[in-house]
Amino acid sequence: MKEAIAIRHVSFEDLGLLEPLLRARGFDITYVDAWDLGARDAGSPDLVVILGGPISVNAVDDYPFLADEIALAAARIRADRPTLGICLGAQVMARAIGGGVAPGVATEIGWAPVTLTGPGQASVLAPLAGVPVLHWHGDVCALPDGTPSLATTPACPTQAFVPSRRTLALQFHIEADAAGIEAWLVGHAAEIAATPGVTAAQLRRDSARCGDALRDAAAETIRRWLTAPGAW
Repeated sequence: MKEAIAIRHVSFEDLGLLEPLLRARGFDITYVDAWDLGARDAGSPDLVVILGGPISVNAVDDYPFLADEIALAAARIRADRPTLGICLGAQVMARAIGGGVAPGVATEIGWAPVTLTGPGQASVLAPLAGVPVLHWHGDVCALPDGTPSLATTPACPTQAFVPSRRTLALQFHIEADAAGIEAWLVGHAAEIAATPGVTAAQLRRDSARCGDALRDAAAETIRRWLTAPGAW
């Protein structure tokens, strides 16, 4: 059985839709809290997923474990070991390849599709074309030269990128399970209240409306990524 580690920052931002997909493909999954990374070897698993969380990747002074995550991501990218970064995890990967992360022009919270770039249309992300995904971030990534963005939104020019052949970074939440949205609405209540035009009621309605389409598109996207030539 293959081993997957999911690095978690808050309990409710888990693998969501991805967990049954990975288990069905023979992965044994272990969650590791980000601040406990030093307690185990997270460089050796077959797959590492760095999940989201409500902190900035730049806040290393406040959250020193972020430096360990960036170092882990850099090592796995150099070794081309299968690694997936989601939201904060994508920002960790951007920092790991020498990119920058800074506040965007607006906070993005809610369901909306991404626009796939030319490289994105030819990538494993093709099933996501036109499919609303969940956005929940204020910071955005600036990539080093030679690393193209695979997807964009008006407020975020880098919604996805490939740091190395077998690694993938997604600013949006491909894992968002509509069935678990209530935990997000409670856990992020302060941020929802502070973001103009965003309400828990609307997020709940949009999650119910968009959840099934994302489930199908996410399953195909992850299937393509895990079965790409040379993936394992």
